[in-house]
Amino acid sequence: MYHYKKYINLCLFIIIVLLSYSTVHNPIEINHEVTTTLSQAIKKEDELYQEIEKKSIDFQEPPENAYIDEVWKKTPGRNGLDVDIEKSYVKMKKNGNFDESLIVYKQIPPDIKMEDLPAAPIYRGHPDKKMVAFLINVSWGTEYIPDILKALHDNNVKATFFIEGKWAKDNAELVKMIDEQGHIIGNHAYNHPDMSRLSNQKIVEQISQTNEILTAITDKTPKWFAPPSGNYSEQVVQTASNLQMETILWTVDTIDWKNPSVNVMINRVNGKIHPGATILMHPTSAIAKGMDGLIKNIKENGYQIGTIEKLLSEER
Repeated sequence: MYHYKKYINLCLFIIIVLLSYSTVHNPIEINHEVTTTLSQAIKKEDELYQEIEKKSIDFQEPPENAYIDEVWKKTPGRNGLDVDIEKSYVKMKKNGNFDESLIVYKQIPPDIKMEDLPAAPIYRGHPDKKMVAFLINVSWGTEYIPDILKALHDNNVKATFFIEGKWAKDNAELVKMIDEQGHIIGNHAYNHPDMSRLSNQKIVEQISQTNEILTAITDKTPKWFAPPSGNYSEQVVQTASNLQMETILWTVDTIDWKNPSVNVMINRVNGKIHPGATILMHPTSAIAKGMDGLIKNIKENGYQIGTIEKLLSEER
């Protein structure tokens, strides 16, 4: 092995000498190319580099395509993992030993993403993603919005607010405040109807009218639609899709509209939380008073809290 490496290095030296005397190329460019080539060759002869290359197979995870689940409907995919051998080598070279904790990964996107799937409601994120999203449906409870926003701000948490068009029209300043604080704003229909009982024309009117109001206030067109009370039909979902929107439901309900105590609300969420959970809430006293404690408990259980966009992304 020693003689082999010696032979390789000798060959590289000869190449360097020959290229250095070349009159065709710029000497500065040649020196850079040669240095890079030499560095790569020496690196690949390093036993640590070879060990990382060999063991990288054990740490690879293939990407998972988005799919439509029989129960949970449209479900996002998940990026795969591949070892970045070059960057891992640089980090481990300092100590000269293979160290699993210093592995640097590359994320590999799946072939099929959510936007490639046909129209279907979305209930949750990827079932292995240790993240949850707060879905705050707003058509009343105006007095609790400032306290909820303060709690979210103090805990550096972004939520998704699904706002009724009629409420937004009467509370434009609060809508602006929600948007300016970095939260996602979704569509909650215009006046809280049972969407499953509406004609296609009425469905379009409920969604489009609300989008026009929210866009006028925030200068952003909503991409997410939450049907009031979770009532929907295939026609509702397809119409939303035709309007370039995804229909969002939930997997964990705080039942805050029943006016539970803060402890009852938090315990209910803790008992039902899971990877990829979407947590339904409203601007109520229980949420305003319990948001700090709820966020603390969720984080202590090892979950991140993100917007619906982050929850449904393929990112790990």
